[in-house]
Amino acid sequence: MAQTSVPQGSSLAVKEFSVALFAQTMRNPSIMRNITGPAPQIGDAQRKLKNQTSPSMPIVRVTDLSKTASDTITVDCVDIIGGKPTMGDRNAEGKGEKLTTSSMDIRIDVATKVVDSGGKMSQQRTKHALRQLALANLGGYMPRLESQSCLVHLAGARGQQNDYSWGVPLETDADYSEIMVNPVKAPTYNRHYAVNNAALTELLQGGQQITNLTNTCTMKLEHIDFMRRVIDDLTFRPQPIKIEDDPAAEDEPLYVWLVSPRVYQDLVSNTSGLTMRTFQQNAWNRASWGSKHPLFKGEVGIWNNILVKKVDYSIRWAADGASTTKFNTSTDTTGAESGTATMPTIAGFCVERTMLLGAQALGNVYGRNQTTDYYYGWLEHWYNFNRNLEIAAEMMGGKAKLRFNPPDANGTPTATDHGVFVIDVVSKGAV
Repeated sequence: MAQTSVPQGSSLAVKEFSVALFAQTMRNPSIMRNITGPAPQIGDAQRKLKNQTSPSMPIVRVTDLSKTASDTITVDCVDIIGGKPTMGDRNAEGKGEKLTTSSMDIRIDVATKVVDSGGKMSQQRTKHALRQLALANLGGYMPRLESQSCLVHLAGARGQQNDYSWGVPLETDADYSEIMVNPVKAPTYNRHYAVNNAALTELLQGGQQITNLTNTCTMKLEHIDFMRRVIDDLTFRPQPIKIEDDPAAEDEPLYVWLVSPRVYQDLVSNTSGLTMRTFQQNAWNRASWGSKHPLFKGEVGIWNNILVKKVDYSIRWAADGASTTKFNTSTDTTGAESGTATMPTIAGFCVERTMLLGAQALGNVYGRNQTTDYYYGWLEHWYNFNRNLEIAAEMMGGKAKLRFNPPDANGTPTATDHGVFVIDVVSKGAV
């Protein structure tokens, strides 16, 4: 009996492959998927209505389809109150502290990638199923694009690493801003650190410190201790992450430090044998308590409840005395990129950006694709008198680093990256 054939361009194929591509993208193994929270349970009514993943992980995925005619989703934050209480029988009327809120919009847009499956004779000669080949290819490309977009937004810069696997172009590309959908914001001053070249086990606050890096400013275990002290000393600390199946999630919540393979190797090289074994054993012990989460797998270590994990892609610049990046000055509480830092000249080295993440660092928003009524779209187009076939994948979404304006010690609203610190170091090698 002949098998049922679904022709190219059919509505059944569009729906089937749209759903398959989204599912394949979400399952694709990547660090960005691993730091995205799971979908909420039925009892989490408010988040369930908005189709929002767990707020206890660095990336919060929102698939709110209630606004079919809108290209933005608003994220709100209510600032924590402070000040003195009113005691005893003193009059408390009219002394209520005003609630202040911070809001930001995340815009969505459609990103399309096209695969040309060849002409009629090419299709006649092949025994492969063109749709499956296209799905496999696009199923590799789209997760890379998603991961790279998340990484660039978290880092607040694109860097200069630029091999063929990158879907996000350099900042100098004319299409860069459009591809990123939402503005890529340089780290806020209070969330930006660099290695102190005068005291190599310490870090200095402020993006301008990147200009003072030397070839000895590689990552060290002491920097983890330093950032732990920074976090613990904050009046309002970033929320730690809580992995769903981690038995110690409540008692010993974690932060995640993302580093490139080079930086991880520097950390290993700068740490003595016994201490290094303890660093890696801590991660093994944490996983042995019962968690099967991928964050605990592979080359990973835990120190001072900060989990250090390698990422596939790097945000790095040539240490050539000419490459630049934007930063925020200490006097600018609005988060405007008011400074430009020039990389130091260090022969044989480059400058690397690492990221320390807490919960709710990035919003990853999806919207309804009007073509397919789904987050991902699958399109098939014949041309050249129906002799050539193009297959395209569409993704309707947008990403943005979550940034709010809590008051500083003087009560002044100050732009603050909600769940991410960046720490600039150096590593040996070219970009």
